[in-house]
Amino acid sequence: MIGNDVIDIQQSRKESNWQRKGYIEKLFTPEEQLLIANSLDPESMVWILWSMKEAAYKVYNRKTKIREYIPKKLECFIESQNHDFISGKVICSENTYYTKTFLSKDYIHTIAACVLDNLNRVIEIEKKSIFKDRNNIPYFVSLENRFQDVSVSHHGRFEKVITINIQKQESNLFAKTC
Repeated sequence: MIGNDVIDIQQSRKESNWQRKGYIEKLFTPEEQLLIANSLDPESMVWILWSMKEAAYKVYNRKTKIREYIPKKLECFIESQNHDFISGKVICSENTYYTKTFLSKDYIHTIAACVLDNLNRVIEIEKKSIFKDRNNIPYFVSLENRFQDVSVSHHGRFEKVITINIQKQESNLFAKTC
């Protein structure tokens, strides 16, 4: 299972005042608030953490079929970071979701999976032949006529549609799933 979230930095500056009173406290745990406060770029850290939460929530929602507003139950941890890439994890209800966040000057894009190896199997696809089930969860039908998980995210000028590359997954007969 996978999830993803993309944030258009320019659009987020127009739509959200993350510095307004109570905003940070409403969405982030005390530990995440410290990450934001101690960051050299607090604005980017806000959107990095939010993107991690959103991507992980999509996996959580796909797995549980529960739709709820739970930003503080999704706890983010950054494990490694450089100027254009962050590895992390999000923990929610005793479930761990592994994340990769890609940073550019224009957007932040996070992918999440409940199996760490699946992060290396994620590919971007075109948004065609995608349908949603009664829980509003997106899928597409593969060439082999199988239903396959897909995650769709769009914000401002950017849209990302991802799935797990089945050929790579099937080459490992012992690949875990959630």
